[in-house]
Amino acid sequence: MKINLVTKVQKLLSVLLVLIVSNRAPASVIVLDFEGIGNTARVLEFYNGGTDSMGNSGTNYGISFGNNSLAVTDADAGGSGNIANEPSPDSVLFFLTGSAVLNYAPGFENGFSFFYSSSTNASVFIYDQINASGNLLATLNLTSQHSNGCVGDPTGQFCNWTAVGATFAGLARSIDFGGTVNQIAYDDITFGSAIAGGPPSAAVAAPQSIIYLICGLFWLVRKRLGNKSL
Repeated sequence: MKINLVTKVQKLLSVLLVLIVSNRAPASVIVLDFEGIGNTARVLEFYNGGTDSMGNSGTNYGISFGNNSLAVTDADAGGSGNIANEPSPDSVLFFLTGSAVLNYAPGFENGFSFFYSSSTNASVFIYDQINASGNLLATLNLTSQHSNGCVGDPTGQFCNWTAVGATFAGLARSIDFGGTVNQIAYDDITFGSAIAGGPPSAAVAAPQSIIYLICGLFWLVRKRLGNKSL
């Protein structure tokens, strides 16, 4: 009878463990911080297995930027950027002229977010097809706030950064930053989460701690049953 009880407890805990593992499966979150891209370089294929316009390469995420997408480095770090207090020093994204579309052909789910510093009101649009086409999945509205209440680094006018994000249903494949040309800086552009920079590590670690708890409970039950007669 003792063996049967141990077996039943083991099966119950095993089923619970499988349910937790199968239900967590978080979609991968990608954060682009634009570090390593040359000052005023076009981003191009830096995150798509290629290089920026200066020959620098980054992680291949399958994310491609148009010709009008540029990175700039904080002047305090040797660049020419009129920026300060950026979320992940020292480089950010901006668009100088024309179209401002980002394509992620494999697509991403759940959410999209970033930090921005803006001298104008604007909107960013999320679409389910490349080149800002197909269905509009979400809209992010930005307000002018670039120099409001800045503290810390005093040398850049674009010094106030706001996090903004949106969730949506479906698979997104492109982002249209149109209407933000030469007026807004972006940092920590995040795919797969409505939280700029990605969710806190504690939120990711929570399911793992539950798994450890279940394993510990199973070991304790076996030990106690092994010391008792039923």
